[in-house]
Amino acid sequence: MADIGKDIIRVKQLLLEGKLVAIPTETVYGLAANAQNEKAVLEIFKAKNRPHFDPLIVHVAGIAQAETLATSFPDKAKALAKKFWPGPLTLLLPKKEIVPDLVTSGLNTVGLRCPDHTLTLELLKSLPFPLAAPSANPFGYVSPTTPQHVNEQLGDKVAYILDGGECRVGIESTIIGFENTPTVYRLGGLELEILEPITGPLHVQLHSSSNPHAPGQLQSHYAPLKKIVLGTREQLLAHTTSNDGAIVFQNILANIPATNQIILSPSGNLEEAAQHLFSALRELDKTDINLILAELVPESGLGRAINDRLRRAAAH
Repeated sequence: MADIGKDIIRVKQLLLEGKLVAIPTETVYGLAANAQNEKAVLEIFKAKNRPHFDPLIVHVAGIAQAETLATSFPDKAKALAKKFWPGPLTLLLPKKEIVPDLVTSGLNTVGLRCPDHTLTLELLKSLPFPLAAPSANPFGYVSPTTPQHVNEQLGDKVAYILDGGECRVGIESTIIGFENTPTVYRLGGLELEILEPITGPLHVQLHSSSNPHAPGQLQSHYAPLKKIVLGTREQLLAHTTSNDGAIVFQNILANIPATNQIILSPSGNLEEAAQHLFSALRELDKTDINLILAELVPESGLGRAINDRLRRAAAH
């Protein structure tokens, strides 16, 4: 198991040595390495057992550093960065040659993000390079939102886990590209409704069975080991048995023991539901239930991103 702590100086030294560390962000914990060190980046893919055709997001300290990695920064992209960085927003921009092809899976664009977490921002500002950092979990499994989640699954693969507490957003960043029409490639921690006043109408292009255009597009992803049955409350009630578990939005389902159910937000708050989603999947995955029933949440705001994660978790 890896050491867990708040020693930024130690983390910086490990990254300078080409080692892997886990870092906190407001969305999920990332598995980080020097984005300009191909050998270190290769270790990310090996540790996660992640296919090389799935590109990585590069974390930067701010707009100035992003500009050193991109050949151009479209006006709408820069306007979004000024308003929402630091924050759960990844911008796909044309990459400079200093960004290794391994990071972008050979694509001519790189996903850039400035995370909204005090410890990680302090770390990024102290480093002479940006950090490649996908979620710190085995490929395809549920993303980690606490240091303990990271240690459970990658504790033997990382040199250190920087402890930033529980992630407050809980689902990954929204990814937007600008090659033609502004396009959302992954729904995430920023709702479309607050982006479109800047971008104009957003095209949404999700999921790719192979060779994705952006990180986090694969159709089967974020999946626990147990089978998931997804649906509305009415659809799920047709499946219930006493040895099932359930992840529900506000109210428990009849016919299943309450102890086998996790309510994402008793008050019906989508932000709270998003924060608790991955922890709920992990918690039920550790129990001896037969399968996990998962209730779709309202398809608006962050609800779109929550339902997207649930659909992909159920696709495996």
